[in-house]
Amino acid sequence: MADDGAAPTTITTESVLREIFGHAEGLAVRKSLKRLDRHCRDFIARSPFLCIGTVSAAGRADVSPRGDPPGFVQVIDDTTLAIPDRPGNNRLDTMSNILENPTVGLLFFIPGFEDTLRVNGKAIIVRDPALLARAAVNGRQPKVVIRVAVEEAFLHCAKALRRARLWDPAARVERRKMPSLARMILEQTACGKAPDEAEVAAADEAVEENYRRELY
Repeated sequence: MADDGAAPTTITTESVLREIFGHAEGLAVRKSLKRLDRHCRDFIARSPFLCIGTVSAAGRADVSPRGDPPGFVQVIDDTTLAIPDRPGNNRLDTMSNILENPTVGLLFFIPGFEDTLRVNGKAIIVRDPALLARAAVNGRQPKVVIRVAVEEAFLHCAKALRRARLWDPAARVERRKMPSLARMILEQTACGKAPDEAEVAAADEAVEENYRRELY
């Protein structure tokens, strides 16, 4: 592209990025902890939901949700967490990435809290009988546990969730505004053809049956 003297539109270096935004200061820097303190522990104990980010050796990124009753993530000690892996669709995106690249990022949510907790570290996949037993729900144990060695933990402010109005009942979107999960996937994979309505109904029922029988 010819040089017309205009500023570049794509940021390619941190130095340029810092010219635009400046540097983090004060509490934004000091809040980063190397281990879980009592506030982090309390937050995790109340959290029924997190997102886990992973990256493969080839750079393929993935973010996956994890949810269970509050406290489902076990705090083993100040630098170790254990996340049960519940039944899913066997894509295993998260765990396949961990096998190639152990670096993970966790984002914990608590319903009603606009603050979140971020935890970064290194993960391994284990079949520790004690951890599996403690993670049992309704008598069913997970097959494996994702064990995370904590390298960094810090609380994140409420700006994003306030902008999103995530917990505001007035901002809730009725589920009927979009098709069912099964219908959307069938349409996405039908190569431009409308899926058969009987197939959609059967797929909807199969999804619900899976929810009833395979949550744990």
